Amino acid sequence: MDWLAEFLTYVRVERRLAANTVEAYCSDLSGFSGFLTRHLGQAPDVSALENLSARDVRAFLAARRRDGLSDASIGRLLSSIKALYRWLGKAKGVENAEIAYLRGPRRPQRLPRPLSPDAACEVVEDAGAEGEAWVIARDTAVMALLYGAGLRLSEALSLTGAQFPAPDRLKISGKGGKVRQVPLIPAVRTAIDDYGKRAPFRLSKDEPFFRGVKGGPLNPRLVQRKMEVLRGALSLPETATPHALRHSFATHLLSAGADLRSIQVLLGHASLSTTQIYTGVDADRLRAVHKEAHPRA
Repeated sequence: MDWLAEFLTYVRVERRLAANTVEAYCSDLSGFSGFLTRHLGQAPDVSALENLSARDVRAFLAARRRDGLSDASIGRLLSSIKALYRWLGKAKGVENAEIAYLRGPRRPQRLPRPLSPDAACEVVEDAGAEGEAWVIARDTAVMALLYGAGLRLSEALSLTGAQFPAPDRLKISGKGGKVRQVPLIPAVRTAIDDYGKRAPFRLSKDEPFFRGVKGGPLNPRLVQRKMEVLRGALSLPETATPHALRHSFATHLLSAGADLRSIQVLLGHASLSTTQIYTGVDADRLRAVHKEAHPRA
């Protein structure tokens, strides 16, 4: 399967996609190739891929659905196949209009589930309720970055000692290597600097800023567990995750009058359509307020 190895090299080296994304492509397309080997009676080469019909792809998706895959997983499989064919078009001159026009199952739009402003602030304030002083400062700084700067957890944990003392703006490399500048409010800078001063490890400029108790990079699972503890302590819903703090950041900015384009830049979204989902969240909040407050409601 030289075509699969070449495609994976392309997405990893040229497009610089995250390791998890490359792994997902590998899993999806290896399964697709295995199915085609059985379906066609031989391992598919580029010529076989060029001559596949939409019916062949639908047969693969139907087989995977019988295995119990959800609509979301079926949609991801089709997305991987279409990404492969886009590359085949550029790299091998392959044209297959049938597959290009395939559509996956329609999924209902799932709105983000942000916390209330009070709850989000409580999460940051109570993040360091237990542990050694430097661990308390570390957990507070991580949560402050998620809610106060709208970072993804992976982005916060990718910071290095070069960010200490905290700058006015962080240079963040997000999904797909997209770089953005994120301004830091004073409360977030204070939290970062407090942790940097208390950390018992040498925070060199080219090493991870956030550390575990043994000095290695902070495991994201520890942040998720901290959030689970806070959910119980603060009576928060199951949707209160580290990523919900990023949703809260965007939703609360929108509620306060920030424009969508600015929020798009702050979040590092490639498309404004991705950011527009927060208008649905804000509209839901406004309807709830109206229903509760209007005398004729």
